[in-house]
Amino acid sequence: MSSGKSHDARSAVAKGVWSVFLAKTGQVIELVTTPAYTWMFGLATYGLYSVLWSMVNVLEKITELAMTNSLQRVLPGQTDEESKAAVIKGALLLGIIPGILVALILSLAAPVVAPYFNVADQDSQQLEMSIRLFIWALPLWGAVEITTSALRACKAFGPEIRLRLFWEQIMRLVLSVIFWLADTGTLAILYAHLCSLTLTVFLSFRVLHKYCHLGLIWRSRLTSTILHDLFLSGLSVLPVNISGRIFSDMPVIILNFLLPGAAGADAAGMYNIARKIASIPQLVGVVFTHVVAPIAASTENRDETTIQALYAFSLRVSLLLALPTTAALIVSVDSMLSLFVTGVAAAWPIVVILTVARGFEAAVGPATAIQQVISHRGMPLLNTIIGLIIATVVTLATYAFFNTLSIAIGVAIAQIVMAIMAVWQLSRMEKIHVLDNSFVRALITALAVSLILLLVGKLLTSLPATLQGVVILPVYLLSLWTGLRYALPEHDRLALGKLGKRLRLVS
Repeated sequence: MSSGKSHDARSAVAKGVWSVFLAKTGQVIELVTTPAYTWMFGLATYGLYSVLWSMVNVLEKITELAMTNSLQRVLPGQTDEESKAAVIKGALLLGIIPGILVALILSLAAPVVAPYFNVADQDSQQLEMSIRLFIWALPLWGAVEITTSALRACKAFGPEIRLRLFWEQIMRLVLSVIFWLADTGTLAILYAHLCSLTLTVFLSFRVLHKYCHLGLIWRSRLTSTILHDLFLSGLSVLPVNISGRIFSDMPVIILNFLLPGAAGADAAGMYNIARKIASIPQLVGVVFTHVVAPIAASTENRDETTIQALYAFSLRVSLLLALPTTAALIVSVDSMLSLFVTGVAAAWPIVVILTVARGFEAAVGPATAIQQVISHRGMPLLNTIIGLIIATVVTLATYAFFNTLSIAIGVAIAQIVMAIMAVWQLSRMEKIHVLDNSFVRALITALAVSLILLLVGKLLTSLPATLQGVVILPVYLLSLWTGLRYALPEHDRLALGKLGKRLRLVS
C-alpha cells in the first residue's frame, strides 16, 4: 500500500469529518435551545418531553433493525445504481415498517401505559394524549435516520447540514415558541417536535433524490440476497445500537419511574440536560464514526494498511479534540447550568460523570465503528453484554451510597470499559496497532493542554458563573489550535487540506 493512497484516505476522512461536524452541530444547537424550553414550559414538563423522546429513541433503535449501520456496510460495495437503489429500498422497508406497527400499538395502548409515567399535576390531564400523539415520532425519526445514513454511505456528508441544523433544531424552537404563545399547554413542545420531524423527513427524501432517484428506488427489485445481507449486517450491530440508546436514554426513563409525581419528571429533565451537555465531547467520536465506517467498508479500502492509517489519523485528531473539550466542559458546568431554569444546578455531578465518560470514549477514536465493519460480527455483541452487566452491577452496588446518582456512575464505567475493549480487540484480533511515537506525542499534548484548562478554570472560580464560561472559551480554542499545530505529524496536517491552511496548521 503506497503512502499516497494512505494520504488520500486521510484526506477523505478530513473532508468528511468537517462536513459531518457541521451537520452534527445540531446537537450543540439543541443544547443552546434547551434552556429556552425549560423557561417556557418548566422543568417538569420538559422532563415529561424528555421521557417520551427517550422512549422513542430506544424503540427506534430496536425497530430500525440497525439499517443505518447496514447501509454503511452494504451500500459502498454496490457497483451500479440499480443495486444501490434496491439496497436503500430494502433498508427503508426493514427499518420503518416495524416502527409504524409499534407506534400504532402504543398509540392505542396509551391508557394502559400512561399510569407508569410520573408527571406534575399540570401535565397529568394531557398525559394520555401526549403518549398517543408523540409515539408517531418513532417512524418519522426512523425515516430521518435511514435516509441520512444512506447519504453518508454514498459519501455525501454535507447535505445533512441544513436538515440537522435548520429544520430539525431551529425550526423546532421556532415552532415551540409559536405553540407556547398559542397556549396549547403540555402538548406545545410535542407538536413542535412532530412538525419539525415531518418537515425533516420530507426534505431528507428530497435530498436523497439527488443522489439516488426516488423513482429508481421505488421500481427497484428487492432480492432475497439484498434483504439477507441487510438483515444480517444489522443484526450483528443491533445489540450495540440498542445498548448505546439504553446507556443514553434509559436512565431518563428509569429516573422518572423511580421517583413519584413531579419529582420523577424533574429528575428526568435534569438527567436529560446533563447528558446533552456531556454529548459535546461525544460529537468528536460521532463525526469520525460516520465518516470512517463507510470509507473503511468500501471495497478499495479493505486492506490493513489503509484502515490502520485511517484509524491512527482519526485517533490522533480525536485525542487532541476530545480531551481539551472534556476539560473545558468540566470547568464550565456551573456557567452552563446557570442558563437553565431554577433547580437544574443540582445536575452538576451527573454532568461531570457523564462528560468524563463521553470524553474518554471519544478520545480513543472510532475503534467501535471500524470494528463493526471489518471484525467478526460477534465482537460488538460480546462488548455490549459485558457493558450491560457492568452498568447493572455498578448501579446496584452503589445505589445505597449515591442513590439515583449511581445510575450515571454505572453508565459511565460501562462506556469506558466498552471503549477500551474495542481498542484492545482491534489490536489483538485485527492487528491494527496505533501505539507509536505520533500517538504518544498527541496523548501527552492533549493531557497537557487539558491540565492547563483545568488550572485556568480553578483560577476563575471567584468570578460569576456566567463570566467563567466567557473567559474560558478563548483559552479552550487556543488549546485546540496548539494541540493540532504542534502535536500532529506533518502528513496529518497536510491531510486537513484547505481547513488546515485556513487555521494556519500548515507552515
